[in-house]
Amino acid sequence: MPLPGMQPACDSGVSTSPLPDETEALKRLVVRREAELLEARLMVEKLKLQLARYKREKFGASSERMAQVTQLELIVEELETQQARLDEASIPATPKAAGEAPDRKRPARKPLPDHLPRETVVHEPAQSRRCECEGCGGLLRLLGEDVAEVLELVPARFKVVRHVRPKYSCAKCQTIVQAAAPGRPIARGLAGPGLLAHVVVAKFADHLPLYRQSAIYARDGIDLERSTLAGMVGGATALLEPLVGALERYVLSADKLHSDDTPVPVLAPGNGKTKTGRLWVYVRDERPMAGPAPPAVLFKYSPDRKGERPQGHLEEFTGILQADGYAGFDALYAGGRVSEAACWAHARRKYFDLHASTGSPLANEALVRIGELYAVERSIRGRPAEERRRVRQEQAAPRLAEMKLWMDRTLAAISSKSELAKAILYSAKRWAALTKYADDGRIEIDNNAAERELRAVALGRKNWLHAGSDVGGERAAAMYSLIGSAKLNGLDPELYLRHVLERIADYPINRIDDLLPWNVARQIGAALADQRLAA
Repeated sequence: MPLPGMQPACDSGVSTSPLPDETEALKRLVVRREAELLEARLMVEKLKLQLARYKREKFGASSERMAQVTQLELIVEELETQQARLDEASIPATPKAAGEAPDRKRPARKPLPDHLPRETVVHEPAQSRRCECEGCGGLLRLLGEDVAEVLELVPARFKVVRHVRPKYSCAKCQTIVQAAAPGRPIARGLAGPGLLAHVVVAKFADHLPLYRQSAIYARDGIDLERSTLAGMVGGATALLEPLVGALERYVLSADKLHSDDTPVPVLAPGNGKTKTGRLWVYVRDERPMAGPAPPAVLFKYSPDRKGERPQGHLEEFTGILQADGYAGFDALYAGGRVSEAACWAHARRKYFDLHASTGSPLANEALVRIGELYAVERSIRGRPAEERRRVRQEQAAPRLAEMKLWMDRTLAAISSKSELAKAILYSAKRWAALTKYADDGRIEIDNNAAERELRAVALGRKNWLHAGSDVGGERAAAMYSLIGSAKLNGLDPELYLRHVLERIADYPINRIDDLLPWNVARQIGAALADQRLAA
């Protein structure tokens, strides 16, 4: 018997009320208990996911934890789906019987956006049509109403736009008068700008290969063969080429760039096998230092990874290049025209891999020291360059000096052939480039700006498997550049490309810069607002 004031030992927090006698009520009770257990597991997985995200933020946003976070996202998604199914099964079709447990409290839903069009459906009771009560025949009067909103999807629909140009002739001189034919994005092309933009964004942003798009359109009764869609993509790329050139000039005119590269499988001509090409990324982004220039990204394709490729891309660039330790950049640094800034995320990864595989306390100490450097960065993100430099001199520079002393002492005490020594030597050889950011507020602590842009390519590789040719690689680079730059400026890439494709065929080439994302953002925003009001 429990002591006074104590809960019985069997009390687990679950209600011990008598079980209902009705079979259906008992079934619902079992389902509800399953849902409660699943909810507890779901909470555990969500907490794990939050912890993984926190660790990524605390110790530097880098790609080595992405697999863990992605796996947790999938687990949470599956548990939430199962939870919804059990919740639905536990709702009684009839009023609750006596003794049944009340429904669990559900989280409050966010209100649906005000800008969405509303369609009202009024559900009148049968008695209201006669305006009298079924029970006593008295007159009914309106007390109020209950309103519930449901979010519905109206499927995208195709339409045919018929351009009709009447012809008129003069009765006196027989002159024929007719309006000029409206321009098309692609001469004599079937697709309007909206369809072109959708196909391009579906392929390069949503990673839907053209054969899958063809099958999707077929469900709407639209016969668009893959070859037809390929012609649309090729035509749109050719049309957008001058705009990509303007974007390239803008990116390379910066005084600081982030760069990285990633492999891309490409079909080798003649034998049907694949070779490995490269996509290089160059990012201009002054937002972390409160700079006024809009962000932009430029992708370039090359059939190999020879050093001459980035050297050619950056032939006209002068300034700071933040990148990894790829030897192909060395020729750029040697002339003094380009200054090297290294990446602490790459340096940290060496220690992280070692600690993950061996649990080395020395590797963990390095991670903690690097984590302190990132903590300084979080406090000054978005601040002006001079303020960033001042704070780094006060807070980061002493920590960097302490870390250098720790590296030297540790190297002297361990085997030069150990994995820890290799990790330390990686940082030591690049120490001047790794610490450059402390003296210049324009420089970031790492090269994650470039790595973030390459993730879109990594996702795409899983879907389109390979580029069809070197020309296909160049086409992908051009589209990634425009789509990525639109996203960096807060634009929906499909809306942006539609806006551009509606105009670019007849646009003056000497004013092509007017169509860059940041120059049309206000126009697109105004047009979108007008559409919402009209709806």
